[in-house]
Parts: sequence; structure tokens; C-alpha cells
Amino acid sequence: MSTRPKKHKAACHCGSVQLEIQLTDELNTIRRCSCSYCRMRGAVAASAQLDGIDFIKGEDILTLYQFNTKTAKHYFCSVCGIYTHHQRRSNPNQFGVNVACLEGISPFDFSEVVVNDGINHPSDAASGPLIAGILRFSEK
Repeated sequence: MSTRPKKHKAACHCGSVQLEIQLTDELNTIRRCSCSYCRMRGAVAASAQLDGIDFIKGEDILTLYQFNTKTAKHYFCSVCGIYTHHQRRSNPNQFGVNVACLEGISPFDFSEVVVNDGINHPSDAASGPLIAGILRFSEK
């Protein structure tokens, strides 16, 4: 008996972009990044393989943003501006998926989120990925 991996429904804020996503290890891969761009974006991302995303609608209205080495590809809804996913620089065979776009998931569901050191990017250093810190959320 084979177990089929779970597919998560996802969408941008306005619903113009809708996806089905198969995460590589469910929500066990969540993280943030401290690079200049991710610091401003502030999203929590989970991992999916490149073939783990199926577009239901709106792939044609996504906007692409790239900077610096132009290796990472960051995608946004051109209508509402919400970041949905990006192809990673640290592993170009994976997408980072905005967990806030996953149906029924909030970035505030996680008490702790690892923050990767994106200033000293693992692709630029022989030491591999470094941890910049831990982001903690506690309810009042």
C-alpha cells in the first residue's frame, strides 16, 4: 500500500493565483532568511521540489523579481502583490513556498522559525548554510 503525498491548496491574497503544492517534508522545512530582500519581505517559507507545484490558475499573471546574482527567482501576484514562491539560490532544484499562502496555515502557527544567514549565503561560503538565529512567536 503506497501513501500518496499530501497536496496543499495555496493562493495569493486576491485568489488570482491558485496552486497545489506538495511539500518535500511537510512543514518541517520552514525557515526565514536574513538577506536584504528576505528581511524586508518577512515571509516564512517551506520547501517543495520544482515538480511539486501545479498551477490551477494565474501562472501567467505572476511577476518575477531577481537581484544580485539573479539565481533566485521570486514570484508575486501582479494583481495583489503577494509573494507566493521562489526558486532557491541555495538549492535551485527547490522552491521556497510562502506558508501564509497555504490554505489553513499561518506563519504565526509556529512558535519558532529558524532564520538562515542569507547575508553570508551558503553558495558564497565553503562552510554551507549558517543559522543567523531563531524567530520566536508567543501568544500574549
